[in-house]
Amino acid sequence: MKIRSALVLGAFIAISFAVAAFGGIATAENVDGWYATANKAAWNPPNFLFGPVWTLLYTLMSVAAWLVWRERARVNVNVNVNVKPALVMYVVQLAINAVWTPVFFGLYPFIGAPALWIALALILAIDVTVLLTMLRFWKVRRVSAWLLVPYWAWVLFATTLNAALAILNR
Repeated sequence: MKIRSALVLGAFIAISFAVAAFGGIATAENVDGWYATANKAAWNPPNFLFGPVWTLLYTLMSVAAWLVWRERARVNVNVNVNVKPALVMYVVQLAINAVWTPVFFGLYPFIGAPALWIALALILAIDVTVLLTMLRFWKVRRVSAWLLVPYWAWVLFATTLNAALAILNR
């Protein structure tokens, strides 16, 4: 059982980092392209900070989801814990997360400022779905909800950056 659990943790980490790699493809060419010359918010952090932050966040997200998954067989007062709604919400927010980066970075060279507004709609959806994931995780394994707090805080911060870019680069 320990081997299976370790494999599942590895799968959660691999999936998260696949999302990161997918986003990295769109980011790599454009971070030094249009994004380098775009008008940004005064609070925009330096580019080198994003990689380490996202690495930590994707790791925390993976561990949180894995801890929820591990609760699937726990019996609490003779009632099985249903982890499926929590994990489905986790997948939903991760899927929207996977779409945001290619839209934000990759679509801009083709359609300009509207890409930033589309990305803003997507990141607002991420804000909501991460909160919903946290609430569902809370019902299953509270520590998992807490592990998502840094991710949610960063996404809320990223929302302000996206909104500023959309407004400043019309």
